[in-house]
Amino acid sequence: MAMTDLEVAVQLLGGPTNKVIYDDAGLPSIMVRFDKGNIGDVITGGSELTHPAFNVNGVEIPHFWYSKYQNVIINGRAYSLPMQDPKHTINFDNAVKACTDKGAGWHLGTNAEWAWIALQCRNNGFMPRGNNSYGKDYARTDEKGIVVHTYESNGTMYNGRVATGSGPKSWAHNNDASGIWDLNGNVYEWVGGYRLVDGEIQILPYNNAADAANSQAAGSTLWKAIMPDGSLVTPGTSGTLKFDYVSGTPASGTSSYGFQLNTTLANPLNNDSGYGTKGFASMACSSGVTCPEILKALAIMPADSGDHGSDNIYMRNRGERLVYRGGYCHNTSLAGVFNFNALYPRSYAINFIGFRSAFCETDN
Repeated sequence: MAMTDLEVAVQLLGGPTNKVIYDDAGLPSIMVRFDKGNIGDVITGGSELTHPAFNVNGVEIPHFWYSKYQNVIINGRAYSLPMQDPKHTINFDNAVKACTDKGAGWHLGTNAEWAWIALQCRNNGFMPRGNNSYGKDYARTDEKGIVVHTYESNGTMYNGRVATGSGPKSWAHNNDASGIWDLNGNVYEWVGGYRLVDGEIQILPYNNAADAANSQAAGSTLWKAIMPDGSLVTPGTSGTLKFDYVSGTPASGTSSYGFQLNTTLANPLNNDSGYGTKGFASMACSSGVTCPEILKALAIMPADSGDHGSDNIYMRNRGERLVYRGGYCHNTSLAGVFNFNALYPRSYAINFIGFRSAFCETDN
């Protein structure tokens, strides 16, 4: 079958890892392929176990396809297209639906997939820049995207979002035209398969969130908690891994508190005005607590004590909190591929949160 002009252009510009994939409505998305690898391929000293991103329902998949661009919505469905104002002000469940409505294999990009890409960036020695400072990169103010959103605050106009893929190639994950754009800033992105419930870290093993048949609903029985030895257990089991505040609970009106990985919840939050914040690279375990490899492979904890950028993470250990990653257009140095935010419930929607779809062939 002859290639369309769009397919030819994508292949010429992005190379063999870039592809146009059509949904069951016949509309295109530009996607980037990531091939199966081991944890040790992206984490120094890591095991030879297959990375969780390539394990769906207990079956290893040869690759997954991730949206090259932050998504827009057309007729209720998610699409990866360049030079668009990315969809924003969308809650978690609606982001999931916009992806799964596209047909078999389509899903909201998962935390496991994001982690593989983020760890690959670090392992390759390149951390992508992006729109994290009002239309430009905070560290390289000469690097700019095409502004598609401005707003007024206290009588001053500011630049906000930029068009998808409109920045320089340093805004791609691999510093190349073949890469994924805007993982650092522009809008945060909901990711599937990872949440906190009263601080307890819960996942859909391992990349099972890539299968639309696996429910990510609040009451789904598919969510699993994690023990210090890396085993997956029923949420609420004694001794599971949790995020806990370091020295007391943030009081009402307190903006932020440090937190750590623990097996008990000594300092639960009792209001939503406080929260925890920490540089990702400085995350640590409470005394006597072991961090299993799976948390490092899922970029929930740092792989080692080395540089992970100045990316920040946030959490509340009260109630269910879904996760979005990457940062937004005002995060400056705190944005990046290791940034994640677990502050809000699944119903939360605001103009600095978007999403990205992904695809796995059902026939492997």
